[in-house]
Amino acid sequence: MKKGIANYSIGDTFDYFLLIKSATKGVASNGKPFLSLMLKDKTGEIDAKLWEASPEDVQVFQQGELVKVSGEVGQFRNKPQLKIHSIRPAQPTDGVYAADFVEKAPVQKEELMEKITEAIFEMKNANIQRITRQVVKQHQEALLTYPAAVRNHHEYVSGLAYHIVSMLKLAREMTNLYPELNKDLLYAGVILHDIGKVRELSNASSPSYTMEGKLIGHIPLMIEEIRKVADELQIEGEEVTILQHMVLSHHGKAEWGSPTPPLVREAEVLHYIDMLDSRMNMLNRALEKVEPGSFTERLYPLDQRTFYKPAFEEE
Repeated sequence: MKKGIANYSIGDTFDYFLLIKSATKGVASNGKPFLSLMLKDKTGEIDAKLWEASPEDVQVFQQGELVKVSGEVGQFRNKPQLKIHSIRPAQPTDGVYAADFVEKAPVQKEELMEKITEAIFEMKNANIQRITRQVVKQHQEALLTYPAAVRNHHEYVSGLAYHIVSMLKLAREMTNLYPELNKDLLYAGVILHDIGKVRELSNASSPSYTMEGKLIGHIPLMIEEIRKVADELQIEGEEVTILQHMVLSHHGKAEWGSPTPPLVREAEVLHYIDMLDSRMNMLNRALEKVEPGSFTERLYPLDQRTFYKPAFEEE
C-alpha cells in the first residue's frame, strides 16, 4: 500500500482511510442527490463524488469524519478525482484516529510560541508591546493550533503560528537590511495581521468559515480587537491607529481584501513579506509533489501558472 493520497496516480486503486475535509450536497442532471467530498490525509487531498447519496449518507459523511474508502483514482478537469466504490465511517476497532490524518506544521507549537514571545520581548515601545502581548495571550491556544487559511497556504494544524514565525524571520532580515524600519511596528504587524482568523475559521483540523468569518472577515475582526484591547489597557494615541492600519492594509489592495492600501512604510513591508511567505509555502508544497523535470499542477492563487521543477542538481 502506498503511503499518502498524494502518492497515488491516475489509474491506481485506493483502499484505506481518509478524513473528510468538506462535504457538499448536490443534485445530478438525472435529479438524484450526490455528495461532493474533499478527502485528505497528511500528504494531501483529493476530490471525490459519492453518487446517489441517501439521506443517511448526507447525515453520516460530514466534515471532520474519518472514513474507510475504496475506489479508483481518475481525473476530472485535469485534476485527480477519486471514484468511490465503497465508503464507511471508521470504527474504534480499526485502530485509526483522525489526528493521524491531519497535516501539521513541521515545527512543534511550543517552539513556535517561544519565537513569538521572543519577538514581543524585543519590542521597546511599551504601548505596542502591551497590546500585542495581550492579544496573543487571549488567543494563545487557538493561535498555536489553527491553520492560516482553509486552502492555498499554511492550511494545516499550527499553520497560522508557523506562518507568523516564518514572517518574523523575514522581518528580522528586513530590519537588518533597512535599519530605518520600526522593528516594533513591523513585528507587531506580523504577529497581529492574521490572528482574526481564529474567529474567522471554525476549528483547527478541518476548518470552514464561521458566520462572523463570512459576514465580517478576519481583517475587520482584528481591527475591532485591537481597539478593544487598547481600551482595556487604557492605551490611546498614534500607535493604536497605526497598528490597526497595519492589519487593515496587509492584503495590499481592495481587490485582495484590504479596505485601504499600505500608507505606512512598515505596512508596505508587511504586505510584501506576507505575500512572499504565503507564495513560497504554496510553491514548495506543490513542487514537493512532482518529479524533477516536470511541472506542477495549475496554481490558481498564482495566476493559474504551472511551475517547472528543474532537473539539474545543485553543485
